[in-house]
Amino acid sequence: MTGARQIEVTLAVGQQKELPVAPPPAGGAGREMHAILEIGVRSHGGPGLAATAPGGAAGPALAEVLIVDTSRSMLHPAAKLHAAKDATVAAVRLLPEGTAFAVLSGRFDATVVHPGPGGAPMAVAGPAERDAAERAVRILDADGGTAIGMWLDLARRLLKQQSAPVKHVLLLTDGRNEHDHRADMTLQTALDACEGRFVCDAWGIGDDWDAELLLRITRRLHGRAGAVRDESELTAAYEELMQGLFGTAVPELRIRLTPTPGTVIRRVTQVVPGEQELTAVRAGSAGRGIEYVTRAWGDEVRHFQVVLSADPTGRETGEDLQLAAVEVVVPDFGRPVRLPPPRPILVRWTDNPLDASRRHPGVRRHELYQQASAAVAEAYRAWLRGADGRAAADRALTRALALAGELDDAQLLGALRRIEDKGESGGGAGKGGSDGRGTGRVRAGLKDVDWQHLILSSAMTTPPQPPASGPPPATPPGADPAQEGGPDPGGLVECPECGWLGPADSLYCGGDCGRPLRGSPT
Repeated sequence: MTGARQIEVTLAVGQQKELPVAPPPAGGAGREMHAILEIGVRSHGGPGLAATAPGGAAGPALAEVLIVDTSRSMLHPAAKLHAAKDATVAAVRLLPEGTAFAVLSGRFDATVVHPGPGGAPMAVAGPAERDAAERAVRILDADGGTAIGMWLDLARRLLKQQSAPVKHVLLLTDGRNEHDHRADMTLQTALDACEGRFVCDAWGIGDDWDAELLLRITRRLHGRAGAVRDESELTAAYEELMQGLFGTAVPELRIRLTPTPGTVIRRVTQVVPGEQELTAVRAGSAGRGIEYVTRAWGDEVRHFQVVLSADPTGRETGEDLQLAAVEVVVPDFGRPVRLPPPRPILVRWTDNPLDASRRHPGVRRHELYQQASAAVAEAYRAWLRGADGRAAADRALTRALALAGELDDAQLLGALRRIEDKGESGGGAGKGGSDGRGTGRVRAGLKDVDWQHLILSSAMTTPPQPPASGPPPATPPGADPAQEGGPDPGGLVECPECGWLGPADSLYCGGDCGRPLRGSPT
């Protein structure tokens, strides 16, 4: 009997606190504060949530839907359909005992391949069901077109009745969503209906898939997009993806922001490991809190950018004031989770333009990634124009290479080198001249799929290196704040300035004044 998995969440806030008292050149009273939240999930001992065998009233931890593109293009070449069958069977074979699962075939519409008609909407993983699923998958044929909205909507309806804390869809397609207009359920309508219902990873195979389509799906449904360069790589990719899924430690994590009066939350965006706009929902308790939902956490660290606007009117300069409090909330899913205490996002109003011009490195890094992704998109659009766009494509590629170098992102730099002309003097893989530098020109003979792989690569982001140690835990594991000289976490503190009442470990007032309560943290 394995021990229970111990899960700890960490939270660190990075920011440059200074904002200018003087209004911005464009006018207006609002100022924007950009902060980077570094949130980590760490687990110790025991299996991952989705790999746990079911037991008791809790039921299975995972419900899985595998969607196989069976449009006519999967037969050109037929190796794509064969690879899709092999990978789907491999994924089914890895499902833990008791996992609810279904396999769908996607064309103009979607049909359930397994379980067969007359039974339950979803099968339960076991030796007999895995064998039956494999038989059903092996006889799949391909015909018709592609209407991915229909596929996702059927997955939603199947998963709707499942109580598993981890609901996951793995979608494979070789083409573009060309027949969406003919379907009863468009992709946009399906994404609206599916958001928050499950996590979807979307993969491309072959030479005609659309990176922007995969990113559109996964950014909305909290998954990740990927693709294989060769059909034979798909089974290994699926096995790796499923093993990662089984390591899920936290199915849902919410970032709760509680702004002080006069502060407005502009947006919250995930920036590492990829950009994803988060949707706001009102916090369950009364008050000003707003929550932003993130899903499917393994042992990992993600970064989020918070943008707040505030007005300095009537505020002191040169003093740390709280703009918002940040908390991490994890809904109950049957396992204890150690959460960090709330953290403040601060502002220090200043009339020194030099102080106000500084930005946190994480904010600058996200801007560089946005510029690199835009440069890749510009290079691709120019390349589509043929000879007329060659010079513009070269300029955009050169700019993307420079940005990847400034980011020190080896993965992005390698992806860019794949489409770069190596030059006549050689210099080894990915390098052009004898000085080890590339030519900065788009190489001849590229296919559209080469650009699609690059677009996916440019959507992936990494944190700055170093530090390699990650964010420090808010409190050492097992420590008791009350025994470390800190306040009793169960008590209350009153702000002497405005009378606000809040948790005893609050460093800053969450009321009208936002002043320090126990001195500024180091």
